[in-house]
Amino acid sequence: MNQTIQRFGHPDTLVAEYEHWVVLLRPEQPTLGSLVLAAKSDATAFAALDPAAFAELATVVWHIESTLERAVGYARINYLMLMMVDPNVHFHVLPRYDGARGYGGVEVPDAGWPKAPALGQAVALTPAQIDELATWLKGLWPDVTATR
Repeated sequence: MNQTIQRFGHPDTLVAEYEHWVVLLRPEQPTLGSLVLAAKSDATAFAALDPAAFAELATVVWHIESTLERAVGYARINYLMLMMVDPNVHFHVLPRYDGARGYGGVEVPDAGWPKAPALGQAVALTPAQIDELATWLKGLWPDVTATR
């Protein structure tokens, strides 16, 4: 796994793995269910990804959105490709909602709603909370071979 994936806590934060992508629980939650969608390649530019990674992305995004809809009932979803500190291709996936959502004793308000996400007001998860939330999302995740 590349350094960006490792930086976001792999394997402890792993929710789902595909041929070209991993989905990780974001250790700092600006909204409940925030994820990192990371390419497994060493590419540092979106255009440098293998065409097969782009093809697989449609299925991964469908799995993300269907899972987060069931988990938190988001109103909108944001995919942020920031890549300023962590160089490998990845997106921060933030389900957006009015108010707060909670699970397993973790409550996370969407402090930026309805404007840009408030990344600086994220809830930092403990290792036990990471394990609980990752397990919860894994339980809601479709079979990784499922397509629309």
